[in-house]
Amino acid sequence: MSKTAVITTRVSQEVADQLDRLAARLGRSRAWVVEQAIKRYVEEELEYLAFIQVGIDAADRGELVSQEDMEAWFENRRHRAAAE
Repeated sequence: MSKTAVITTRVSQEVADQLDRLAARLGRSRAWVVEQAIKRYVEEELEYLAFIQVGIDAADRGELVSQEDMEAWFENRRHRAAAE
């Protein structure tokens, strides 16, 4: 079994009630549902931050698109879509 850590937080009574209903419907404990929610949130946030870092790294290398080039690209796509 992997090591665990205890985290304490406060939530509104409404959220606690919803959490209990969800846990009951899933046949799981409140702690399991909270762990899954935190795990999903952390994974998504880390993925998002990595995505942002890719853009920052590209900008640092000078891999940028000018506003004019972007507007021209968009207009070209819009005209092609209208012609279809």
